[in-house]
Amino acid sequence: MSADNDKNNMNIPEARRPLASRSTRWAAALSSAAVRAGITADGISLLSLLFAAGGAAGLLLLPRPWNLLVCAAGIQLRLMCNLIDGMVAIEGGRKSKVGVLYNEVPDRFADSVFLVALGYAIGTPWLGWLAALAAAVTAYIRVLGGTFGLAQDFRGPLAKQHRMFVMTMGCLLSFAEWFYDGGQRMLVAAAWIIAVGAIATCGTRIHAIAGQLKAR
Repeated sequence: MSADNDKNNMNIPEARRPLASRSTRWAAALSSAAVRAGITADGISLLSLLFAAGGAAGLLLLPRPWNLLVCAAGIQLRLMCNLIDGMVAIEGGRKSKVGVLYNEVPDRFADSVFLVALGYAIGTPWLGWLAALAAAVTAYIRVLGGTFGLAQDFRGPLAKQHRMFVMTMGCLLSFAEWFYDGGQRMLVAAAWIIAVGAIATCGTRIHAIAGQLKAR
């Protein structure tokens, strides 16, 4: 059987990352406001990419330590868009036929932009590229499980929201560190945690998929 036929015969479950913040009042208010304003979920997904580009550019181009605050803000605004776009699409009834593409593709670019910028910011470009590659592979493995008819697995130890939390904390702690002794040890530590954690996440997701396939 050809690969194309295999894909046609597979039922790929729709994926939605479980987030506690989705049930908060502020998130519901923002998504409702977006729906009333006529803002589409796909547009919000693209906006997340602009926030990622702005945060990464700020990290590389602005003077320390203010670049760290701009980057942290860009990360959080990107994550807010990632939350609200799904709520507008599902709870707000604004789901589009190509929404799954807008849900996935901007995320992959946003992850890479932030993590590659992080590597250059600490003077270790290869570490940023490694973290970006590992992050992309975690998403690939998750989606791969879906092509086998399994529920997409968002487990960690360092899924997207965890990676962005680590990078945000790295920026904020490095901001404080700059006033202490001008160092950036916290930012370097964040880069290593993300790279190693993303690689570990690839392993845990592969192991989980293998276990489910064996149990069939």
